[in-house]
Amino acid sequence: MSAAMMMTRILAASVLLTATATVALAASEADYKAAYAAAEAANKEAGGLRNQWTTTAATLAAAKKAGDAGDFDTAVTRATEAEALAKASIFQATSEKERWKDLEIR
Repeated sequence: MSAAMMMTRILAASVLLTATATVALAASEADYKAAYAAAEAANKEAGGLRNQWTTTAATLAAAKKAGDAGDFDTAVTRATEAEALAKASIFQATSEKERWKDLEIR
């Protein structure tokens, strides 16, 4: 596993832990909608970089399902996780944009 890939996984894990820890109080529908919108925006940005992760889409779907069921605590948690995953994929895309040249055989 490359150092960049390892760093991306570590970043994603730390962001997920931080995001999950911040959702401690009961969430409202407005909280869910705001978290979901932020996650969608980050995922759209990742798509623009052609680096959307499938786990982000699955986590967004789980957030929507929980939100539709009225379980806003779970919905906010999942939406926050999806945003963190999308941001990690953005980090990966931008950090590896030029780093592949370092791995080129010369």
